[in-house]
Amino acid sequence: MRGSGFREGSDNVFRDLGFNEAEAEEALAKSELISTIAETIRRRRLTQIEAARLCETDQPTLSKVLRGRMESVTIDRLAAWLTALGRTVEIRVHKGVKSRPGHLIVRAA
Repeated sequence: MRGSGFREGSDNVFRDLGFNEAEAEEALAKSELISTIAETIRRRRLTQIEAARLCETDQPTLSKVLRGRMESVTIDRLAAWLTALGRTVEIRVHKGVKSRPGHLIVRAA
């Protein structure tokens, strides 16, 4: 709708918020992993305390991450939490296109 003050976003909300490309891709990857962690905890009917114990972290840290505080956690730590919760994490590396930088993509199944 013209003049409504709305604009169509891209496929990455973090890019739309002004993050540079690398930061936006990392944040999007982390958010996908965190969503999968939350879904796994819910599906397994674990409390945050039980999940934190399995992930070898404390409940306040897990809670903070599940609420979107991503700056204190790395992608490899999130992957370790997923494997501790019984998920398989697969990392694939593909050839890139020389004319542009590579991309970080996370797809949860």
